[in-house]
Amino acid sequence: MSVPPTDEAVLVDRAAQRDPVAIASLYDLYAPKIYSYLYHRLSDPTLAEDLTGQVFLQMIEAVRTEKGWRTSFSGWLFRIAHNLVIDHYRKRTHVNLTDLDDSPNLPAPNDDPFATAVAVLDSAELMRAINELTDEQAQVITLRFLEGYNVAEVAVLMDKTEGAIKALQYRAISNLRRIMSGGAL
Repeated sequence: MSVPPTDEAVLVDRAAQRDPVAIASLYDLYAPKIYSYLYHRLSDPTLAEDLTGQVFLQMIEAVRTEKGWRTSFSGWLFRIAHNLVIDHYRKRTHVNLTDLDDSPNLPAPNDDPFATAVAVLDSAELMRAINELTDEQAQVITLRFLEGYNVAEVAVLMDKTEGAIKALQYRAISNLRRIMSGGAL
């Protein structure tokens, strides 16, 4: 799921030297992961695409101004994505409705339409519940369960210890359970 550290380090060093091939390689390597993360947080493919582009524009700007990542490059990219999600929800003035055609991982069209509708509603309810969590809890849930990263990888991406990630995950799951059962945080 991750890139060998030496390969990433070489690409990042070359990108810092403004090598367009290295920048394109980093984009090719991380854009699908960043898009997937954003899509799972926003449930809007167009917005996820736009924000993915913004993440990489910010990366290019940081390369140009020699500002940017200090430790984990991938963690830094996910931090940018996370901040863009927060900014989006702060500015949001309307509720997004889930479109059956845009919902990922749904049963095939020839399956039971009732089951398809239930899956969409369950997914929408889960996304609403995740958005009620704290920012860090939502990020942990998204990275762990929707993106499939393990605890160690999430710790690197969020620049936290594995113990902190496990604690955040535990609290997030407890809060999700409470939210989805109709309780308050």
